[in-house]
Amino acid sequence: MRPLFHLNKYLLKYKRLLILGTLFVTISVVFRVFLAYFVGESFNDIELHLGGNDTELEELKSALLEYGLIIIGAAILQGAFMFLMRQTIIVMSRHIEFDLKNEVFNHYQKLSIAFYKRNNTGDLMNRISEDVSRVRMYIGPAIMYTINMVILTTIIVGRMIYVDVSLTLLTLIPLPLLAWSVYKVSDMINKRSTIVQEQLSVLSTFTQETFSGIRVLKAYTKEDQWTKDYEEESLAYHNKNKGLYTINALFFPLMIFLIGISVLLVVFFGGHFAINGQGISTGVIAEFIIYVNMLTWPIASIGWVTSIIQRAAASQARINEFLDEQPEITNNQENSTPIKGSIAFQSVSFTYPDSGIQALKDVSFQVNQGETVAIIGKTGSGKSTIASLVGRLYDPTSGSVKVDGEELFDLNLNNLRQSIGYVPQEGFLFSETISNNIGFGKSDATHDEIVEAAKIARVHENILDFPDQYDTKVGERGVTLSGGQKQRVSIARAIIGKPNILIFDDCLSAVDTETEEYILQNLKRISKDTTTIIISHRVSSVKHADTILVLKEGVITESGDHKSLVNRKGYYAELYNKQLVESQEKVA
Repeated sequence: MRPLFHLNKYLLKYKRLLILGTLFVTISVVFRVFLAYFVGESFNDIELHLGGNDTELEELKSALLEYGLIIIGAAILQGAFMFLMRQTIIVMSRHIEFDLKNEVFNHYQKLSIAFYKRNNTGDLMNRISEDVSRVRMYIGPAIMYTINMVILTTIIVGRMIYVDVSLTLLTLIPLPLLAWSVYKVSDMINKRSTIVQEQLSVLSTFTQETFSGIRVLKAYTKEDQWTKDYEEESLAYHNKNKGLYTINALFFPLMIFLIGISVLLVVFFGGHFAINGQGISTGVIAEFIIYVNMLTWPIASIGWVTSIIQRAAASQARINEFLDEQPEITNNQENSTPIKGSIAFQSVSFTYPDSGIQALKDVSFQVNQGETVAIIGKTGSGKSTIASLVGRLYDPTSGSVKVDGEELFDLNLNNLRQSIGYVPQEGFLFSETISNNIGFGKSDATHDEIVEAAKIARVHENILDFPDQYDTKVGERGVTLSGGQKQRVSIARAIIGKPNILIFDDCLSAVDTETEEYILQNLKRISKDTTTIIISHRVSSVKHADTILVLKEGVITESGDHKSLVNRKGYYAELYNKQLVESQEKVA
């Protein structure tokens, strides 16, 4: 139960709905008791007047009509207040579900990149969907049925004891057994439901991977094998569902059986008491039968509610685990100094916290506002780590990273990142139109600005070839575009906001050298005051930079402009000559 204490703040927030719901439950129960009471009174009047003279029969008809109207009125009012009960408590649970999902989602966005490397996407999604839904079942149905059970049991059992103590005790004998049985059956259902959900996750993951990798699947002609594997997973899901349905089939027959025993006890002992003149009338028997049926579900719900609470507590514990995670990167909200763009690394070393890999070792360099620095090196040399540190996706293990002479952790994080246009290695696009993907870099971008950015990134002509042009949906992760088109749309997205710092993380590898040269010349033209960091493994991408840094195993081994590095005849010169020869061979 302790994990569920996190929800108390929401229960206080919506206490008005909770109090009103409790009031409506109480009124609804009162009308239900009235209904049973007047049914009993009508039976007593029938027993009293049946076989009498015409006057007595007329009085009986009049009384039955009156009772009938009262019973109908009580049933209508009971139903009306039950409706209001659900409109308050269940609606409250939906409000809290909405707030909790927003709380989790907002917290997810505050957490650092390291958190997402430690946890897989499926688990993150499961906690914000499946776990929150289980918690809602506690806030809504569990609380509602608990309130209903307490009030209904208190009022009805009190009324039954007032009428006849002995018959009450005999009637209630099977009900604790009913509660225990429902609890055990619910527990079995929950365990089997978990098994079914786990297999469904396996099936969903298999399906998602199949559709995402359909090109590879077809290329290796594995369709038949994958169909067979899918049938096996689907059969496992079917068999586990059969086990769940078998247990589910016990639920209602068990309830009906135990209700029948209670009704049988009422009729048998009530009739026995009535025959022996022990103060029990047929009206009391009828009234008690109705009370037994009224008590059946509230008592049975004890087991069901207990099971819901257990599941909700487990789910809330999983949610709390992530809500208790503190972001490694904190934001200095007070500093609103605008970003100009000069960058300085001073003896920066960085080790990834999860893998323990040291990516940078004592790296120092300076880029003035408006200058272009290029970083080149082999895979795993630490190039992308520098980009991550500039965007403060991580903080350095030692040393300092400064922008405009200030430590990054002293700057407002939102200001910093809004001043950066970043193009990652893999051009990620949203399942939206091309226009919206480019406009993502500037929320108020006009169509003309979007077109201009696309022209600079040399993707405008490609977009015009699509039937819907800029309104073309790119599909999941931009699947309808080629690799080069995705990269160029990502470049257009980065430059449309005219940021003070541009970071290109090996994003030109998917375009040909002619297109690359065109894009770089355009960028040079439009970004005179923009600090640019170009990360690449191709000399053609970096040769125009003011400064080129050569990284090897996290250490800067060479630095200078293109000409000086070629003359130095080090790694950069070797790479240049190798790529120049390869380029000439391709032309030949």
